[in-house]
Amino acid sequence: MRWIYSFLIYIYVFVVRIVALFGNKKAKLWIKGRQNLESLYRAKFEHEESDKYIWIHVSSLGEFEQGRPVIEILKKNNPNQKILLTFFSPSGYEIRKNYPLADVVLYLPFDSLNKMRKFVKIVRPALVVFVKYDFWFNFITACHEINTPVIFISAAFRKKQYFFKWWAGWFRKQLMKVTAFFVQTPDSVALLNAHGINQVEFAGDTRLDRVIAIRDEQRTFPAIEKLIAGRKVFVAGSTWPRDEQFLKHLTIANPDVFFIVAPHDVSENRLREIEKVFGGKKIRFSQLENSSLSDCNFLLIDSIGILSSIYRYATIVYIGNGFGKGIHNILEPVVFGKPVIFGPNYSKFTEAVTLVKTGGAFSFSESSDLEKKVAGLLGNETTLNEASQVCLNYVEHNKGATDKIVNKILEFESFKKQ
Repeated sequence: MRWIYSFLIYIYVFVVRIVALFGNKKAKLWIKGRQNLESLYRAKFEHEESDKYIWIHVSSLGEFEQGRPVIEILKKNNPNQKILLTFFSPSGYEIRKNYPLADVVLYLPFDSLNKMRKFVKIVRPALVVFVKYDFWFNFITACHEINTPVIFISAAFRKKQYFFKWWAGWFRKQLMKVTAFFVQTPDSVALLNAHGINQVEFAGDTRLDRVIAIRDEQRTFPAIEKLIAGRKVFVAGSTWPRDEQFLKHLTIANPDVFFIVAPHDVSENRLREIEKVFGGKKIRFSQLENSSLSDCNFLLIDSIGILSSIYRYATIVYIGNGFGKGIHNILEPVVFGKPVIFGPNYSKFTEAVTLVKTGGAFSFSESSDLEKKVAGLLGNETTLNEASQVCLNYVEHNKGATDKIVNKILEFESFKKQ
């Protein structure tokens, strides 16, 4: 089975190269970032002492945010602890390649067994940490062969995943090589245990600790506060074109509500597209300080990095891409006790599934359903407050994953020797 897996990795790389030749920007960055990668690794590590680095691997930006609290606590406890941070995706690497708490930031080599054996021996990490779900089995095997501990944090497992199919025995054997899994839910513990994988512990989701930290920074925006004063506010975060069509109908049905829309893509072309979709008086965030608008009912966020703090102003929050590959981060508004609404593609997100079941989040498939759910929340203070409390309770009951994980990391024998 390994040769089939490895062959598929080579096929993937070949396809990315072809796509890059046809001008795909992300594919080009993926290929370019892996050029001369062995030389980059050797230059960074050939003069380093053995077993000094924790190698933390994330797929992209979302997984980085899950790994970030662990990095911060490790560095706080021991400023001399060295961190290698690797990314699979250019969208994460390009934004966080200068992250100051990582001593080295690089791309992950593609997952051939010989290549990963070579790179693991170059780095000689004390520990390898995978965040959430990026399973690279040759990498795991290379670490296992030289007794380098491998752990997964904020992992989530579901019965429908390929690991648990009748034909997936080889993949389950690879999971046996992992030193420890720190998972998001007790259900994941039970599922792994049922398949003979017992090195697993319920810890929760480290993203909660990150969004709590953002909330506690209490970043405010006086210009927004002035604009929305006394109004109910609907914040739509990380929206895509399909989302904006639903939101257009919602603005018409709720003329007294102030809408704040933060698109996933803030390029100028996308911003202009959104402005065409929505009527009425609107303004961009970048123009807000110099504006005297008093009857504006629509604010378009054209900046990156502020959405997580803007959620504090919401009455209700809409999270985008529920009609695409899957919703974006709902924990950022939930930490403020804001009820969230999203499209039907949320089953892979533990927090979304839990909050839908408990009444803190709501899913919809049609415009009329969305309008009904919004009207039910805006028109009934008791319902709104109950949903808000469900969100706050979820945060309170699931926080603290970072401390649990870091305490376990420090128990590893390799760290006791340092």
